[in-house]
Amino acid sequence: MTTEPIAEKDAPDGPGTPARAYREVTDARGRVYRVGESDRDILGHSRKFMVYLPWAAMMAISVFEYAYGSAEDTLSHAHSWTQSNTFWILSIWVFFQAGIAFPAGWLREKGILTARKAMYTGSVMCAAGFLALSHLSNVLLAILGFGVIGGIGSGLVYATCINMVGKWFPERRGARTGFVNGGFAYGSLPFIFIFNYAFDTANYHRVLDLIGCYVMIVVLSAAFFFKDPPKNWWPADIDPLTYGGSAKGAASLSKNPPAVKQFTPKEAIRTGMLPLMWIALVMTAGVSIFGISFQVDYAKEVGFGPLVAASSMGVMAVINGVGRGVVGWLSDTYGRKRTLVFVIVVLGLAQFGVIWAGDIHSEALFLFFAFLSGFGGGAFYPMFAALTPDYFGENFNATNYGLVYSGKLISGLFGGGLGSMVVAAWGYDGAYALAGGISMAAAAIALLLRQPGRSMVDTSAPRPQPVG
Repeated sequence: MTTEPIAEKDAPDGPGTPARAYREVTDARGRVYRVGESDRDILGHSRKFMVYLPWAAMMAISVFEYAYGSAEDTLSHAHSWTQSNTFWILSIWVFFQAGIAFPAGWLREKGILTARKAMYTGSVMCAAGFLALSHLSNVLLAILGFGVIGGIGSGLVYATCINMVGKWFPERRGARTGFVNGGFAYGSLPFIFIFNYAFDTANYHRVLDLIGCYVMIVVLSAAFFFKDPPKNWWPADIDPLTYGGSAKGAASLSKNPPAVKQFTPKEAIRTGMLPLMWIALVMTAGVSIFGISFQVDYAKEVGFGPLVAASSMGVMAVINGVGRGVVGWLSDTYGRKRTLVFVIVVLGLAQFGVIWAGDIHSEALFLFFAFLSGFGGGAFYPMFAALTPDYFGENFNATNYGLVYSGKLISGLFGGGLGSMVVAAWGYDGAYALAGGISMAAAAIALLLRQPGRSMVDTSAPRPQPVG
């Protein structure tokens, strides 16, 4: 990498902050990298904090999705809701949790909504969601409070946390994104057992109110330290032009090379790859949400009892979260697309395995396939989150990933609400078989993904072109 020209620019912290030296270089394809500033120059501390703080916030909001299924029976009795009512409340939550990602990303990249403000707003809305679930017996009001307000709040937190990691770790985002994303699953584990063993019509007000306060406090505390890096920022110790730097960074970049340019949302859509990712996520997330919504009920249906039912959901939540971190690391080593296809296939096979375990009434096999379903049902999220900036760059990642992740709002409708209709019509075996088939079709679609522009450019050694 060339060492000139050097540009003395004002630091992004604002007026009165000492200027820092950095330089902007372009590679042979015209992509610009801003190098020379370390994470400590910008943040005042290590960028590792931009992993642990988002992880803590994701742990807190995980109770919304992954523990809700364990609370449904008590909520139904307390508020006189039907099973269909409770499923649609979760489906509406998923719709708005995923749907806010794109508008929030657009507002962030326009400078209207900072990462910190998004987290502050989300924390208050999350608390309001649990208060609504606690005190509103009217189904429509509960949908408005928990599904709409709580969904938007948790979606703001989720999207902000995921994008924060992708911006601060452009060279090894797989493992970091997977780690943070994993908190969104196994963070719910204590609440799954609370809802199964210490949650009833006598204490549900107090339990839900305390959970709402817990979520708000954790997210507010993490948000105070949130800060985005400058546009085009790249770690000072990693050479983006020659993949120099640490051995791990070089290995990861060789398997997952940076995007050939910074694609705007319109450009990303025109490549055809973003719509393809959206379709694959819609199908895969639908299968995942179906499993989350129905696994406890299916376990009880086949006579496994509350301990196995709760344990199966606990296993799913833990492996769902841990699996996200594991596949993130694997994707850095073996490539993002290959790992994504593997994960989706595992998810599909697990659906057929659940049917088998239920048919032969084997608790051990049921827990094993719950393990596989949990692994596959969460690990694809960080793969899509990492693939998006890998394919389209970091500068518009909040919007581009918001578009990809918006597929989950469709998934929530057929994974939860429509899933209940399929169960009613075809039974659990038919519904799980359909879910397995959808997952396999999604894996076939994922095989078609490729990095835009990579095959159409000169792949010879990069030629740095400094930009003043």
